[in-house]
Amino acid sequence: MLQEMTIKNFAIIESLSLTFQEGMTVLTGETGAGKSIIIDALGLLVGGRGSTDFIRHGEERLELQGLFALAEDNLACRNALLENGIDASDDMVVLERSLFRSGKNSCRINGKLVTTVLLRQIGSKLIDIHSQHEHQELMNEEFHLSLLDRFAADKIKPALTKYQTNFKEYQTILREWQNWTKNERELAQRLDMLRFQQQEIENANLQAGEEDRLLEQKNVLANFEKLNENLQGAYTAIQGEPGGLEFIGEAMRQMEAAASIHTDYKAVSEAISSSYYMLEDSMSQIRQSLDQLEFQPEELNQIESRLNDLNQLKRKYGKTIEDIIQYEKEISTEMKKLTDSESHVGHLETKMATLKTELTKQASTLTDIRKKAATTLEKQIKQELNQLYMEKAIFSVHFESDKTELTESGQDSVVFYMSTNPGEPLKPLAKIASGGELSRMMLALKTIFSRHQGITSIIFDEVDTGVSGRVGQAIAEKIYAVSVGSQVLCISHLPQVAAMANHHYYITKKVQNKRTTTSVTILKGEQKVEEISRMIAGIEVTELTKQHAKEMIQQAEKVKQTY
Repeated sequence: MLQEMTIKNFAIIESLSLTFQEGMTVLTGETGAGKSIIIDALGLLVGGRGSTDFIRHGEERLELQGLFALAEDNLACRNALLENGIDASDDMVVLERSLFRSGKNSCRINGKLVTTVLLRQIGSKLIDIHSQHEHQELMNEEFHLSLLDRFAADKIKPALTKYQTNFKEYQTILREWQNWTKNERELAQRLDMLRFQQQEIENANLQAGEEDRLLEQKNVLANFEKLNENLQGAYTAIQGEPGGLEFIGEAMRQMEAAASIHTDYKAVSEAISSSYYMLEDSMSQIRQSLDQLEFQPEELNQIESRLNDLNQLKRKYGKTIEDIIQYEKEISTEMKKLTDSESHVGHLETKMATLKTELTKQASTLTDIRKKAATTLEKQIKQELNQLYMEKAIFSVHFESDKTELTESGQDSVVFYMSTNPGEPLKPLAKIASGGELSRMMLALKTIFSRHQGITSIIFDEVDTGVSGRVGQAIAEKIYAVSVGSQVLCISHLPQVAAMANHHYYITKKVQNKRTTTSVTILKGEQKVEEISRMIAGIEVTELTKQHAKEMIQQAEKVKQTY
């Protein structure tokens, strides 16, 4: 439900803040006062096409804000917000839109910057704006099937969900089958390339950790002279004349003698002895290493060549040897699939045929449910039209008989048809030309579908054009009926509609400082009587007219009590 709206620098509106309530709200006023401008601003706020012509003369930008209370059952809007990472945990949605003279456009939902496309997607799930000159879902044949499904949601949803799950799987397998069969030449070329890559990796005979070992060996060979010098120096220090080992040996003998005299020196003696024998062992190892140490330039060249080969493979197939080994496993799997392509394609075709058979059955079930729902819908629309004095009108849900292609929604193509006069053939709803008949037809449809759309705010912009008298009263009662389950904002010139409203906003314009501005007044009591009197009589309002207006309001109150 729309709770608040702020408009700045939109057309002749300089600054306007409006608060809305539940039920039916009517906006009245003289022609050109700005009633439709408010609806245009609301349409722009929820993602309508923008134009710099909307910006008030002399200003650089217009600003729009709207606060919506999110209904618990508006799952379509909640899911769309969730999918796009927009928090609405407090059940409130704030839409913001700014349009600049330069053409720049800024849109936000709950403070998050969004595209106009997403703003329109979310906005369409919050309000539905209908006017004489604007084709919404009911006038767009592409939406007729989804509207029928909403009408029959209880029965159609379980079957449709099951069908769409299978259809998604079918589409996935179909795409895979198309990829395998679209170009056999490409597949053959791919297989040849993979074979070459696998052979190249196999010939390299890679071993995990090999590169680290080679780098260590290279480091030894490249620093042969330095290593030899270090080992020789260490050996000389231990075993030279005189060497460190000789001095430690003497210390060991002296401490052994001391320990034989007093046990306090035993621990020190054992430590020195241990060090002596460790050094002696280390000296032997150093000697052995010196004897084995030999400069081998050919081995160094081989190691460098091998490392170069490994770097070449890493540039092609992975950052490490382990990555290359893993890549070989992956291409082996793909090669097996390519080699067994005929068998794989046959498997896919069998699976597709099985799924298509099942989908065809499920689609037929959907068609049966929809046709039964269509019959019920036709009866309900007929009842609504009768109440709007269109007893001769015929409404029909037309199914395309030659529709055999499976789509995400089944195999049905649905178009709403209508005939408004006896003897005239049924025609698509979008081709009905009469303004008054179109208004009543649209209102009848809105009455039915407002219960199934999940949208809590419906905007009627002069949908009562071309009607009067008893038809006007019927339209007023029908709009009020819609408002019982949804918030309704209605621009009207009919006093019958104004009398039925729960809230009455009077729109005026005035000139201040040589500039035209629009203002809004909430009418109650005598003010509402005065405005309805003006709508009845025009310029001159008499006491008789006022009495007529009061009677109209009293009669409206009695009608409301029946809902």
